[in-house]
Amino acid sequence: MSEVSQNTVPAGPRQDAVIDDARLPLPAPPSRAFTLWQRLQIFLASWVGYLAVLLIGRTLRWEVHGWRHWESARRAGKGIIYTFWHREIFAATWFWRKRGIVVMTSQNFDGEYIARIIKKHGYGAARGSSSRGAGRALVEMVRCHRKGLDTAFTIDGPRGPRFVAKRGSVLLSKGTGAAILCFHSAARRRYVFRKSWDMTEFPKPFSRAATFIAPPIVVSRDANEAELAGKLQEVQAALDDLRRQAEAWQGKE
Repeated sequence: MSEVSQNTVPAGPRQDAVIDDARLPLPAPPSRAFTLWQRLQIFLASWVGYLAVLLIGRTLRWEVHGWRHWESARRAGKGIIYTFWHREIFAATWFWRKRGIVVMTSQNFDGEYIARIIKKHGYGAARGSSSRGAGRALVEMVRCHRKGLDTAFTIDGPRGPRFVAKRGSVLLSKGTGAAILCFHSAARRRYVFRKSWDMTEFPKPFSRAATFIAPPIVVSRDANEAELAGKLQEVQAALDDLRRQAEAWQGKE
């Protein structure tokens, strides 16, 4: 039985607030110049993506499992680092919208239109990935926490391996004291893009959807390499458990 079962996202302190764009990070210059055709594709993809999330998201019927863990992380007062798998980006974008969360997005072609989509839904974007620009993006995210903003990672992105957690959220928690909040969002009826590296899932309109949230994980500021590795294992285990819960929930009709 879920702790929260309703058609709207539970109202957190940032949910209905007006987002202060001045606190969000300024857009980083693209890692390379895009051609006119690519710029047109990015423009079209960003609007199509924004409208798809908006129109489908409004029809979803949500359950929330583990909301008390979000409340616990918020009460700690050090900020939240939302951590989830790349395949859930569609549902997650809708569920956590309009909170001013700053998301690490890659600097490539896909990252460009994804950054524009999420910004239209009330997010910020720190440009970089585990393979390119990670240092700059992490520094930007540290600054965001100092301004009172939360951050987020698609922790197996931008290109996998699927369901293998990387160190970004652990390093950011060590540097800021913010709590890592692992979650998993899923829909009972969904499209699965099986040819994509992450098998991206798009909820079907009017589907039931659920978000599962794990207890917060905090990394000590003086953690050594062994302790960082242990915390990364905790993140991996939490995300694996959430995925199992979500898959069991998806199998119920």
